[in-house]
Amino acid sequence: MFFTPEEATLLSMETGLMLAEAQMVVAMRFWGMAGLWNVTSDEPVRMVQEKAEAALQSLAAAGQALMGGQGAGQVAMAALAPVRDRTRDNVQRLGTQGLRTV
Repeated sequence: MFFTPEEATLLSMETGLMLAEAQMVVAMRFWGMAGLWNVTSDEPVRMVQEKAEAALQSLAAAGQALMGGQGAGQVAMAALAPVRDRTRDNVQRLGTQGLRTV
């Protein structure tokens, strides 16, 4: 029921990547609100809505892993996966929109 060293390392790496991606997304959205980055008009709604969806998906994935008898490391990875998917998708989507040119 404890983390193996491999699970702890993988979870740490995935969490670190998610945190870095989240910071990039925050920066691009902030620049978008300041008029410096190209973002769609629905970005403010999207950034609120996606958090609720990711939280529900994370809870469901962790619950399924837990009910499936998986260990703590696997449950934590299952919970992190939907959040990491969102941050990765957002970095790719926002990154392609680029700086706003005058």
